[in-house]
Amino acid sequence: MKTINQLKLAVGVSAVLALSACGNMNTATPAATTYPQSTNVYTQYGVVQSIELVQQNVAPTTGVGAGTIAGALVGGILGHQVGGGSGNTAATVLGAAGGAYVGNQMEKNQGTQQVNAYKLNIRLNNGTYQAITQSSADDIRVGDRVQIDNGVARRY
Repeated sequence: MKTINQLKLAVGVSAVLALSACGNMNTATPAATTYPQSTNVYTQYGVVQSIELVQQNVAPTTGVGAGTIAGALVGGILGHQVGGGSGNTAATVLGAAGGAYVGNQMEKNQGTQQVNAYKLNIRLNNGTYQAITQSSADDIRVGDRVQIDNGVARRY
C-alpha cells in the first residue's frame, strides 16, 4: 500500500512539472539578442559617427526553471504530510502545484538582468541620423560604412 502512495506522489509531481512546462519557453540568451530601435523594414546605408557601450535591461527567461522544480518538490513533500488515503494524494498534488507556482513566481521576481549593448549613432546617406542599439558591434568601428537591415547594422 505504501508503494502505491509513493507511486501516486511521483505521478502527481510529474504531472505538475509537465503542466508547468506548457508555459512560455523563451530560450533566447541575452547575449544573442539584438535590440532594434527602429521599425524600418527596408535597407539603409550610412556612416558610423560614434559607438557607446550601454546597459540594456533583459527580462529573465520564463518556463520551468530551478525555482519551479524546487517549489514543486517542497510543495509535494509538505502536501504529502496532510491527510490520509485519497485526501493525502489530493493534498500532495495540490501542494506540488502550489509549490511550483510559488517557485516560478519567485524566480520571475528576481528582477531584470543588465547586459552590455552597443549604441551606434549613424549618419544616413540622406543626411539624417539614426541610433541603433544591438548586442554586439562585431567589427564595426567609427567611420565605417554600414548597412542597416530591419534595425540591425553591419559593415559592408
